[in-house]
Amino acid sequence: MRKKILVIILIITITAFLYFNNLISIPCVFYELTGFYCPGCGITRVIMSLIHGEIYQAFRYNMILFLDVPVLIILYVINLKIGKDKRVRKCINAVVTVLLVITILFGILRNISKFSFLAPISI
Repeated sequence: MRKKILVIILIITITAFLYFNNLISIPCVFYELTGFYCPGCGITRVIMSLIHGEIYQAFRYNMILFLDVPVLIILYVINLKIGKDKRVRKCINAVVTVLLVITILFGILRNISKFSFLAPISI
């Protein structure tokens, strides 16, 4: 069991090293197959930009993350604190549903030329 964990940690470490030194890249399968940006296109570049302290560049790669992640973290904390209440559960489910709809709309709009500012771009 310990050998397997060590092998997994080693593989993750080597992959992270290669990626963060720009020796490998992680392509978007959806984009490669369709030519369209998915709602998640640019997430890896967001992480890299944030690591380098480039907040605006990260925002330009995928701005929906700056809405989704904080809201999901807040909902997770609320769920941990008072998640047993049925009214709270309904409210959380409603917010997650709205967030999902907004994220899907973001994915659609970023592929329309009038909304090209939503596409992942380098500045």
